[in-house]
Amino acid sequence: MRVHHASTDVFQLKWELSGQGWAKCHLTDDAKQASLLVSYCTDALADLVAAASVLYEQGSTARFFFDAEPQELRWVLRPVDDAIGVTIYKFPDVAVSPDLPDTDGTVIWQSAHPRHVFSHAVLDAAQTVLTEHGEAGYRAQWKLYPFPVSLVRDLHGLHLRDDDCDLPHERTRP
Repeated sequence: MRVHHASTDVFQLKWELSGQGWAKCHLTDDAKQASLLVSYCTDALADLVAAASVLYEQGSTARFFFDAEPQELRWVLRPVDDAIGVTIYKFPDVAVSPDLPDTDGTVIWQSAHPRHVFSHAVLDAAQTVLTEHGEAGYRAQWKLYPFPVSLVRDLHGLHLRDDDCDLPHERTRP
């Protein structure tokens, strides 16, 4: 799932269900990598896909968090020149961190990528999970939330409509 673009920007996002109610989100670009352990206490994959869709609204910033029990992993996606800035902050306790500003967190990931590169990586990660587990298998492992089929379809449509992406695209199955 490595995404290459003519600008030599490389970004990979892999979503791996790692047991009952847990997932690993692996991020890689041409300079670094990180792995995030994510709990099912939030609809994390759906939040990631929905945030990528928000980036298609002119000048919009998307914010969401993953619950890492007890930590909060707060994502901030914002336009930066002709790219999307991706910053992930770690806070020690999700019970108190929603009231804290970003600057109180520790930056654990920071990068910038063209929107189509970021969106394509999110779509590839979601599609791989669906292909590997199916909707029933995803729900069986993630417990509280179903696979975000309609959100993935929406992002796929925005990506194909608005981005100049020459990479292969797989349609999300119903």
